[in-house]
Amino acid sequence: MTSTAKYIFVTGGVTSSLGKGIIAASLAKLLQAQGYRVTIQKLDPYINVDPGTLNPYEHGECYVTEDGAETDLDLGHYERFLNRPTSQANNVTTGRIYQSVIQKERRGEFLGKTVQVVPHITDEIKERIQILGKSGKYDIVITEIGGTVGDIESLPYVEAVRQLRWDLGDNNGIVIHLTLVPYLSAAGELKTKPTQHSVKTLMESGVQADILVCRTEHNLPSDLRRKLALFCNVKEDAVIQSIDASTIYDVPNLMLEEGLDKVVLRKLDLECTKPDIDQWNQFLKRHKNPKNEITIGLIGKYVELQDSYKSILEAFIHAGAENEVKVNIESVHSEYINQDNAELKLGHLDGVLVAPGFGERGIEGKIDAVRYVRENNVPFLGICLGMQMAVIEFARNVLNIKDADSVEINAETENPVIALMEDQKTVEDKGGTMRLGAWACDLKIGSKVRDIYKSESIAERHRHRYEFNGDYKEQFEAAGMKATGLNPDTGLVEIVELQDHPWFVGVQYHPEYKSTVANPHPLFVAFVKAALSSKKKKNATVSQNK
Repeated sequence: MTSTAKYIFVTGGVTSSLGKGIIAASLAKLLQAQGYRVTIQKLDPYINVDPGTLNPYEHGECYVTEDGAETDLDLGHYERFLNRPTSQANNVTTGRIYQSVIQKERRGEFLGKTVQVVPHITDEIKERIQILGKSGKYDIVITEIGGTVGDIESLPYVEAVRQLRWDLGDNNGIVIHLTLVPYLSAAGELKTKPTQHSVKTLMESGVQADILVCRTEHNLPSDLRRKLALFCNVKEDAVIQSIDASTIYDVPNLMLEEGLDKVVLRKLDLECTKPDIDQWNQFLKRHKNPKNEITIGLIGKYVELQDSYKSILEAFIHAGAENEVKVNIESVHSEYINQDNAELKLGHLDGVLVAPGFGERGIEGKIDAVRYVRENNVPFLGICLGMQMAVIEFARNVLNIKDADSVEINAETENPVIALMEDQKTVEDKGGTMRLGAWACDLKIGSKVRDIYKSESIAERHRHRYEFNGDYKEQFEAAGMKATGLNPDTGLVEIVELQDHPWFVGVQYHPEYKSTVANPHPLFVAFVKAALSSKKKKNATVSQNK
């Protein structure tokens, strides 16, 4: 099937972490707002098959799609901006490319030919790039190429782009090159040389940039734009300034002001109209003009790198705007929490979220944090491992099962209130074998979550191997911890709530993955609302006691 879509390739130069994903998502938002069907995919040059086996310190959070793909965190930005789900096809790694080519070679599909980077690897990359375009679902496919131009591992991707542009013909494929224009304070001026060298490196691979997006801390004067256009062989209106913004959600408006969408659509020979981003700007207005302020403690094991919890942080921004509340996040490393200092570390917080994670490090600190919020009526949300810690804490301190534990932490425990899922017991490979993707959950009548979701059943995304042990369900419910969300097919407990607590919810799934600007996740919205209510109540009590 031939491709019916047009393609935009986003490359990066000079340095990593310039924000290709945000530029790609912002452009996609503007094109979507003009009526075009747009999707974005990420090509990652590393040899891991997916980010699922990577430590969060290595690559930030692993983002999970509806169909169970473990992907790069940039896919989270794509979904949050476009309010459309991504899939397996939206993230491709070098590991996956080589794995596929080697499997074809083993099956004899290359008829005895020598398998090489060109054409076999590049053909596989081109095929993966065009899967979405050939589906008939999209008018425009934006492909973000990870890494930096000039990196050895990125070369096959750049070569594939060169070939594909030739295959697609005029007006069907363009390249946006994101680069850095640094400001040297000693000289008091912006420098274009790094961008020139970056474009030169790209051209040495046979690819000419059509548009330059220049990351900068200072406005680019017109004479500098002319210089960049002249020496980088692009039109002057195709030199786009991307100045540092106070929030990533400002970037679509900044790109609109710069005319990025107009230049792109002209080069693709498509009609350009005024984007309808009123809903987006209403969100921005609420986000920037909060009426109240709260502080939420994020209890985690990877707090040194904020990208480890990127979707959670963004979900709080969405929920905060919905409530017209500024949500301040205070990261607390669970390794440094214990019963003696819990009051000091958590007492001033308006709500506490115990975050997902793996392994035994920092576990006892998470349990002590849960105990503090349970005993002091602090609004609590536990996600995945956070929910499991709430279960263990309740078992130890309410049910008096002192050796209650998770078999992930203690394989020999006699009271495994958190157990390995049945279908995980024969799994040996670690990559891509967890319970992944969207799974159904029925919500109990009269539960807090049913009221929050305003639905009888939901489907949420999972990423775990361990689960609440149903053998203990009766004991827990008799003591006040209710299983209020169950998988309809397996009976697995997906949600727990405390009966005698203002707001205490633990979920086995990851609600943060589904929160978007257009649809803030109801659990986060309700949690922020509960934290605000708790703060007001606390302040009122303090005032009365004066």
